[in-house]
Amino acid sequence: MSEHINKYIDPLSDFGFKHLFGGEPNKEIMIAFLNALFEGEKHITDIAYNPTEYAGQARDHKKVCFDLLCTGDRGEQFIVEMQRAAHDNFEDRCIFYLSRLIHQQKLPGKDNWKVKLKEVFLIAILDFKMRNSLGDHYLQSISLVNTCTGKIFHNGLGFKFLELPKFDKKENELENELDKWAYILKHMHSLEQVPHYLDKRIFQKIFNIAEMGRLSAEQQFLYETHLQDRADYESTIEYATNRGMEKGLEKGMEKGKLEIALEIAREMKKENFDLPKIAQFTKLTIEQISIL
Repeated sequence: MSEHINKYIDPLSDFGFKHLFGGEPNKEIMIAFLNALFEGEKHITDIAYNPTEYAGQARDHKKVCFDLLCTGDRGEQFIVEMQRAAHDNFEDRCIFYLSRLIHQQKLPGKDNWKVKLKEVFLIAILDFKMRNSLGDHYLQSISLVNTCTGKIFHNGLGFKFLELPKFDKKENELENELDKWAYILKHMHSLEQVPHYLDKRIFQKIFNIAEMGRLSAEQQFLYETHLQDRADYESTIEYATNRGMEKGLEKGMEKGKLEIALEIAREMKKENFDLPKIAQFTKLTIEQISIL
C-alpha cells in the first residue's frame, strides 16, 4: 500500500463507485448525476435500485451482471457501468446489456402493442477513450436515428458514454453541472478539501460520504484491498503485455500471488470470456473460475 493516504476515496474504484452511487439511503446522488447527464432531456425525481444479476430464459443463455441498475419514477431503467480499461467488443456488450433488459419486459397478451416498452438506457463511466469515439467532447449521447435525416427514430433506448480522459477542464473552467460531476469523478481522490465552486448541498454530501475517515475499519480494508488488487492486476497485465500472457501469469503464480490470477479471471468473466479461455490464460481450474 502507498504510505500516503488520500483524504477521499477514488470514485472510479469498484468500492468507491458503489459506495457513492449504489446505496438506497444516498440515492439522491444517483438522481442528481442522472439529471446532469440527461441535461434537461429527462427529469428524474426518484429511483429504485434493482437486482444487478439477470439470467437468460434458457439454461444456456448467458447470465449478465450489471454494476448498478435502477428504475426511474416513470418506469425507465438505467444501467450504470464503471469501466476502467478498454477491451474488444465493448460496444457489443453494451448493446447486449440493453437487449437483455428489453427482453425481460413482460407485455400483456401476445399481439397487444397498446402498451409501450419501458425506456432503457446504458450509462458508462469510462477511464479510457473509446476506439470509435466521435468528436472531442467527453460525453457521447447515442440514440436510434434516421441516418438520412438525422432525426431521432426512437428516444426510449440510448447510450451515454462519459469518457473521462477527454475531460481536461480546470476548476475555473467548469460551465455546468455535468462538468462538475466529471471533475469530481476524475479528481476527487487527489483533492484535500471540497472545492469552493462545488457549493451545492449534493456535492457537499458526496465529499462527506467519500471521506476516508468516515469509513468503518471493514470498509477501509475493502477499499484498500480493491486498490491493491487493481494495482497487482495492472502490474501483471503490463508484464504479460511485454513478455507474453503466459509468462506474466507464471511469474505472478511463482510469487505465490494466486489472488492476481483470480482477479484476472474475475475481470475476464465480466468481459464474457469463455471459461476454457480463462483457464488457459490464468492456469486456474474450471472449478476455481466457476465459483468466482
